[in-house]
Amino acid sequence: MTPRNIAIIGAGPAGLRAAEVAAEAGASVTVFDAKPSSGRKFLIAGKSGLNLTHNEDWNYFLQKYSGTDLPRPLWNKILNSFNNKALRQWASSIGVETFVASSGKVFPTEMKAAPLLKRWVDKLRDKLEVSFLFNHLCTDLCTINKGVEVSFSTPDGDITKQLDAVVIALGGGSWRNTGSTGNWVKMFTQHDIDITPLTPANSGWEVDWNASLLEKAEGLPLKNIVVSTGDNPTVGELVITKYGLEGGPIYKLGPAIRSLPTPAITIDFKPTHTTDQLIAKMESAKTDLINEAKTRWKLNLGAHALLADHFISDEVVTIESLARTIKNFRIPLTQPRPIDEAISSAGGIRWDELDENLMLKKLPGVYCAGEMIDWEAPTGGYLLQACFATGNWVGKAATNFAS
Repeated sequence: MTPRNIAIIGAGPAGLRAAEVAAEAGASVTVFDAKPSSGRKFLIAGKSGLNLTHNEDWNYFLQKYSGTDLPRPLWNKILNSFNNKALRQWASSIGVETFVASSGKVFPTEMKAAPLLKRWVDKLRDKLEVSFLFNHLCTDLCTINKGVEVSFSTPDGDITKQLDAVVIALGGGSWRNTGSTGNWVKMFTQHDIDITPLTPANSGWEVDWNASLLEKAEGLPLKNIVVSTGDNPTVGELVITKYGLEGGPIYKLGPAIRSLPTPAITIDFKPTHTTDQLIAKMESAKTDLINEAKTRWKLNLGAHALLADHFISDEVVTIESLARTIKNFRIPLTQPRPIDEAISSAGGIRWDELDENLMLKKLPGVYCAGEMIDWEAPTGGYLLQACFATGNWVGKAATNFAS
């Protein structure tokens, strides 16, 4: 029987995994990408160490995902089909060994993304005979009979391809220079497909700092803190920037912050001490209380600068007010940083537009994978894990559809 033709549009991890699964099932696979090479965002993400996944308990792992009307049973089933253990086994199968860091994050032993990507693409090209066509920008697609017709803009002019099934894995809206532009939204809305607007995720937030504070505190870390929004505490470190705050805790709290009518976070700068214990440490202090607090509470420079700025207009500073403030320091936020600066994006194709195979109901034979779909997760390996898992899922589904 003639192999069925499947197009993968988007050469990131979700698309490449879909291509791998489909080719291993016997399909004739072509990967298209608007850029001149594959995995460009993947490579940038791995410059400082490619965090593939996380080694924590799987039930806890699954709780890290959110999204508008995220269908938990289906989502968990998708992730279970290619979980964190399967991802490590897959990496080993292409000659890339991994290790678990003290944080629980999983990295390749070489740490970088480039060696893994090269081995992966070599396997796709040489062993599975996957074809790659770069500088092919997808401009439209439609269903025809039992197949799909896809239009591309190329350096040699506009072309169309007829396929038995298509996987779209074009990423979200962050890091536009890597090809993750979000321009696909317009193409899909023309087909009456409902999309939750793309917004920054895992991004810094802007704060209206006083100029005098920035002179003292810009670039300073805020270490060993607990950051919260309501009942959502998270431990970690933030950095004071000229425009606001950056760091893991504020990334993790992104969904909760965006849900607030007035965005803000609260920081406990001394989580190992109670308010009463802090007051007791200041028992003999009489004057210059803010500087005394810095010494007696062992505040780092960033925390001390924020505390001093908070009380700059107060006529009376008391030990009690200092202790309450340092345990419950509220910082109003104005807006997230621009989406192009974000590590990832929230929003995407709504779940009610997809069937259980992640096929678009309004475009039979067209499947979606990766960050295009309306889910989000914090950093720490969860983003890549979901890209791999959704690619794995649709690779199988598209092959079955085309058979």
